[in-house]
Amino acid sequence: MGSTMPARTPHIATTAANKLIAMGKLIRVHRKALRISATTAAEAAGMSRVTLHRIENGEPSVTIGAYLNVMESMNMDCGIIKPAESDDNALNVDRNGWIPVRVYLANYPQLKQLAWQVHGTDALTPAEALSIYERNWRHMDVNALEPHERQLVDALRIGLGVPSGIV
Repeated sequence: MGSTMPARTPHIATTAANKLIAMGKLIRVHRKALRISATTAAEAAGMSRVTLHRIENGEPSVTIGAYLNVMESMNMDCGIIKPAESDDNALNVDRNGWIPVRVYLANYPQLKQLAWQVHGTDALTPAEALSIYERNWRHMDVNALEPHERQLVDALRIGLGVPSGIV
């Protein structure tokens, strides 16, 4: 069995290193402005908290894909052109337990009905959305849940560590 070694830090120009540091700071500031913990942001981006920390410090040994995953999970584009047919609010069905950074009420009819008392926002944090589902589950018509909304509930439960049977 061979041993694997961590990737070596590539030699990059000082200007490129400064851009990575600035990008990392921007990612961190955006995450904090959304009041998202490092652990939650890392899970939403499909990476470890350590990798997120390395990204926020602008480390060049982290793949560009990891930088883009964390940016996408927080709806950031930083001037990068998005694909023409992207759906920023859709849940990615290929990542078990992946949760969106913001849950848009317009995309989830049952949640929108349950969140009638929420004013002044069209989006909730994952924890807020799960809390509303949990408190009102007995009042919902579970059979009326559209597949993507059921997927959201399951993803929130998995991503936020709620034991089975509560929701």
